[in-house]
Amino acid sequence: MVQDWWTFHSRYSDFHSGRRDVFLLNGVSFLAVIIALLAMKMRPEDREHEKTQILKGLKEGFTYAFGFVPIRSILFLLGWISLVGMANTTLMPVFARDILHGGPQTYGFLMAAMGVGAAVGAIYLASRESVLGLGRLIAIASGIFGIGLIAFSLFHLFWLSLFLLLLTGFGMMVQMASSNTVLQTVVDDNKRGRMMSLYVMAFTGAGPFGSLLGGSLASMIGVPTTLMLGGASCILGSFLFTKKLPLLRELVRPIYMRKGIIQEEPELAISSKR
Repeated sequence: MVQDWWTFHSRYSDFHSGRRDVFLLNGVSFLAVIIALLAMKMRPEDREHEKTQILKGLKEGFTYAFGFVPIRSILFLLGWISLVGMANTTLMPVFARDILHGGPQTYGFLMAAMGVGAAVGAIYLASRESVLGLGRLIAIASGIFGIGLIAFSLFHLFWLSLFLLLLTGFGMMVQMASSNTVLQTVVDDNKRGRMMSLYVMAFTGAGPFGSLLGGSLASMIGVPTTLMLGGASCILGSFLFTKKLPLLRELVRPIYMRKGIIQEEPELAISSKR
């Protein structure tokens, strides 16, 4: 999100202050992240650390993550969206030049619009009080992301493209961050590190392959058609995830009850006392 903004800023500032100053400002902007990390107050916890062989630990992590349907479904959807949808950032320079007939400034504005949409999505998620409902939100956000890509590929007006990319950035951020929140909530503490490694692998690992696939398709069928296919694939992933939501809710419900996120149903509490 920050880099999308600085992409716009760099394209605009190249004509005023030079590339070196832009890279300097971009580097300084990361100080905000460092300050935020240093400001976090973490309470130390005494935990027993088991010495586990690396390969054994990896096997346990894979078995745990892909053996539990909610975690597996979220990771698959996240990897799928990254594979078929994230190529839009790779193809954006070509779209700005050949479709919108613009230059570096046009490309910068397009990327900045995605950054603004992502910021709005982050603010929206921060305003939520509970993890409840995030499963449905993951599916909706994935659909919004796909619809945004399809509309962006069809309508070639600059101002409309900015709005559609804002919508796309919103869907991308909400889907990614909601997936992270749900995974962090349901995972066992002793598997958290390994599960987050799989999360990062699904999100960032599939992206380069998606860029390669998107670039290859764009050279054969064109950029707009490639983006349209990517958006349709995102909607397909959203639809398949939605069909699994009843099962996912049933499986995570005991975890939410154990953590006090939802209250135990009265009839269940009475039967447990008996």
